[in-house]
Amino acid sequence: MRRSSSALAVLALLAAAPAASAAVDPAPVVAAERAFAADGLELGVQASFLKHSAPEGIVFAPEPRLAKAVFGQPRPKGPPLVWWPLWAGISRSGDLGFTTGPYSLGGEMKAWYFTVWAKQADGSWKWLFDGGPPSDTSGAAPKDSPVAYARLAAREAGSPAAAMTAVTAAETALHETAKTDVPAAFLAVAAEDARITGSKARPPATRAEVEAELATRARAIDYAPLGGSASAAGDLAWTYGAARWMADGAERRGHYVRIWRNDADGWRLLFDELLDAPAPTPPSAAPSQAAGS
Repeated sequence: MRRSSSALAVLALLAAAPAASAAVDPAPVVAAERAFAADGLELGVQASFLKHSAPEGIVFAPEPRLAKAVFGQPRPKGPPLVWWPLWAGISRSGDLGFTTGPYSLGGEMKAWYFTVWAKQADGSWKWLFDGGPPSDTSGAAPKDSPVAYARLAAREAGSPAAAMTAVTAAETALHETAKTDVPAAFLAVAAEDARITGSKARPPATRAEVEAELATRARAIDYAPLGGSASAAGDLAWTYGAARWMADGAERRGHYVRIWRNDADGWRLLFDELLDAPAPTPPSAAPSQAAGS
């Protein structure tokens, strides 16, 4: 009797779960990224980035700016920029996703890209953010290799607004702890399969490598949220913001980008990158007047 009752309870839970999510995988996001990359070779950086960015898509240049403004002016095609996805994720509602992988410029391997994608009203995919860390590309699988998929979220908040309320609370707690202990702040919320990047090391694949990556960061970082959005199901969200910290006695600044996933035990950090902003260029000294002029 007990076993049959348990079986009925399980069936009831399965019936209540969204059935569509079982068929969802990141293949459409991977296809969008590959189409973007193909256009990058055919059309050049400026035209391809303009074509595939969403109206609200942003890049850091070095502050957050609309991609349509940054890439709006025609530019020379430039050397070939080649990139390919190796890890991807998608929401249960199939409308928000991401990919990351290595890229080369002019035939020279450079670093890793990271792109956040959103499904548009017409069914096409456009990116919301593009920019990646200086991670080491050695050992990265070659172009056209199979893409690893992050597992789907376990829960749905029910709406983007509900998701962002919960994610904002999670980020607020993370930021408060990060003011004094960055590793503790991130390890408390990192998913088991989390990737935390920002240094020149290879993207971490294990918990020990995540801890090593966090050890490269300043012990204390002041974070300030700037924006983001969530999936229709409220199971996946991306956020970005500003970051300030001290290094070698000088203040450094940059930005973070994150993916949050609604796991069985609450919202967990699936991806984080800390992007160092270039130091401001000091103003040029005014030319001195010649004596007697």
